[in-house]
Amino acid sequence: MTIVRTGAAAALACAVLSLSPAQAADCANRGQLDEAYCDADKDLVADIPAKARDPSVIVFAYTPVEDPAVYENAFKPFTAHLAKCTGKRVVYYPVQSNSAEIEAMRSGRLTVAGFSTGPLGFAVNMAGAVPFAAKGTEKGAEGYNLIVVVKASSPFRKLSDLKGKRVAHTAPSSNSGNLAPKALFPEQGLKPGEDYALLYSGGHDKSALGVGTGDYDAAPVASDVFYRMVARGTIKGDDYRVIYTSEKFPSSGFAYAHDLKPELADKLKQCFYDFRFPAEMVKDFEGDDRFSPITYLKDWAVVRKVAEDSGTPYNKAAYEREAAREAEAARKKAEAKKP
Repeated sequence: MTIVRTGAAAALACAVLSLSPAQAADCANRGQLDEAYCDADKDLVADIPAKARDPSVIVFAYTPVEDPAVYENAFKPFTAHLAKCTGKRVVYYPVQSNSAEIEAMRSGRLTVAGFSTGPLGFAVNMAGAVPFAAKGTEKGAEGYNLIVVVKASSPFRKLSDLKGKRVAHTAPSSNSGNLAPKALFPEQGLKPGEDYALLYSGGHDKSALGVGTGDYDAAPVASDVFYRMVARGTIKGDDYRVIYTSEKFPSSGFAYAHDLKPELADKLKQCFYDFRFPAEMVKDFEGDDRFSPITYLKDWAVVRKVAEDSGTPYNKAAYEREAAREAEAARKKAEAKKP
């Protein structure tokens, strides 16, 4: 199987595709879903189309919040289980950006994937993703906090101290790395984009590393990613200080493509729910030992509110804007690396 890797530009081009007026008129309710999808039962996710598919190969991906190679290795026990459970070959697709992952699902190249908290809304509305699981324990799906980290040796003690400083956001569609700071920081006396220029690092790990090296003065990052980096020894926890912690958000959500045959979608859910993480996965995912059931309607309500409050609702116009910003940030990073 050949999988073509495309970036935000391809995702943006795919996002503007639409159906003919006659086809669009067949849908009684769409909500914020793209014109390619319909939501007759009003559960906020795309309905199964008349022509569903049963691919011979399951292509699995996980959000690029860190180096994709890290997660390819971390998920190996699960992808082996998924192959045995479904009786199909499973291919891990190491996506390089949120937009590339969303575009891959929309174009039919992804069967099932884990999307980070913020981009999941765009995956649902622009790519027909149907969320069904999140990492968790016997108590249910786990969450994470938005934390703001600075160097322990820095003078910064509260968010308002960061006015005029170099603050790294991760990516335009990220919840804890961009949208939540825009919605939550103003009440703490700090307005992103006004009190400091928006700098996009490209990932939570890159933001944390950048603070440690002094490239950035501070960074809002996902707590689970940060403390996982500490546990792995990628960074030293004592080198950092946390000056802000938000309430909990739901963690990354796993979703299958809306156009899968119901039998395959049900089998995927069973394979996820029945799997118990081996010791190495429990360690990699900070105590999570299973996949817990979720729904986009209920479990992502707080995330949708943050997106609305931050001026980035999960609609086509916002997606086109955020994908373009992500592409521009990637272009600037590539230019900066040139000798």
